[in-house]
Amino acid sequence: MDYKDYYKVLGVDKKATQDEIKKAYRKLAVKYHPDKNQGDKKLEEKFKEANEANDVLSDPEKRKKYDELGENWQHYQPGAQGGPGRGGQGYQYNNPDEGSFSDFFESLFGHSSSGFGNSRQRGGGARKGTDYTVETEISLDEAFYGTERQLTLETQKLNIKIKPGITEGQVLRLKGKGGPGVRGGAAGDILLTVHVARHPRLERKGNDLYFDTYLDAFTAMLGGKLPVTIIDKTLNINIPAGTDSGKVFRLKETGMPDYDDPTRRGDSYVKVMLTVPKNLTEEEKEILTTLVTSKNNRHA
Repeated sequence: MDYKDYYKVLGVDKKATQDEIKKAYRKLAVKYHPDKNQGDKKLEEKFKEANEANDVLSDPEKRKKYDELGENWQHYQPGAQGGPGRGGQGYQYNNPDEGSFSDFFESLFGHSSSGFGNSRQRGGGARKGTDYTVETEISLDEAFYGTERQLTLETQKLNIKIKPGITEGQVLRLKGKGGPGVRGGAAGDILLTVHVARHPRLERKGNDLYFDTYLDAFTAMLGGKLPVTIIDKTLNINIPAGTDSGKVFRLKETGMPDYDDPTRRGDSYVKVMLTVPKNLTEEEKEILTTLVTSKNNRHA
């Protein structure tokens, strides 16, 4: 391998800090990324050179060796007996092509998922690119109707459709949208974890929805209709006469849609909470007093 000025490749000064090196590398990696320049061998080579330069300069030990040994740095490593060196230090030969892209995504994104572990293995065969793990939060209404999110990775923008009925913590896999493969390997995936925010009124359990609503005492005693708003509409439910506070009514197929079959829905469970009438008129008080007196007389 010919000697390359890695500082020149990245366009940084020899006294550049690690942050400056990382910033310069990220800029070049995006500019020469194979996904943006498919079939352009010249730009692909620049991408490899930038990655190679970053692999050396972002590693303090490799950078020190590179600065000390110059053009001979890639042929020798400390530790061997009898090799040429400085100050009597021995070195051994190291294959400069081996694993030259192993730290690409750690440098570009600051971390790698478990899917990238295989790319750290040394060898010349094809390897799958890294899997990116990302998260997003949606509302319960968005989980009900379905929604979209735009994911931005460097200069790449992806519009992701989220189907109705998605559940808290569900992971969506976007195949082939992760890091590029190495030496002809398949691209990695994006693993998107979806979090569903808590609703101020509705509680979700599976595909069923639970909520409380108020019921006035008169309707509870005499029976009648009670309008209740579920997630997507308002219904009138029948309240039998003599309904107690805390009674639960089941509204079939008015809950969340099933993720695998949105035509199917869970149920809604409505618990009624009785409210005591306030600010009664004198006439209303007189009527209630008469009712209570009559009731007490019947049980006397």
